[in-house]
Amino acid sequence: LATFVTDAPVDNEGLGAAFSPTDLVATALGSCMLTIMGIYAKHHDLDLGGTRVQVTKHMAAQPTRRIGRLEVRFRVKALISKQDQSGLIRAAETCPVAKSLHDQIDIETSFDWGQRL
Repeated sequence: LATFVTDAPVDNEGLGAAFSPTDLVATALGSCMLTIMGIYAKHHDLDLGGTRVQVTKHMAAQPTRRIGRLEVRFRVKALISKQDQSGLIRAAETCPVAKSLHDQIDIETSFDWGQRL
């Protein structure tokens, strides 16, 4: 049995003492995209060691409080060919979490290739 604590943010009647459910959605998206990229990398003998993903969540208030936009930024340490960059982008965009999110959530994805972290 495992316990996982969540809390509403301060601006929504919570203490902000733990991840909110919408934080977990953002985290699930980033980790899912990176996982699917890892599967692509394994099949194409690529090393994605040191790759990082950062997801910034933007809430919308109208017509109801919800996630309005998720900015997903990847920093890929390794030097990757243009062909494999395209394959990794396609892989990330096909992750099950991304495909499960509502079309009203704007997902903006960017990649920094071959950057030292």
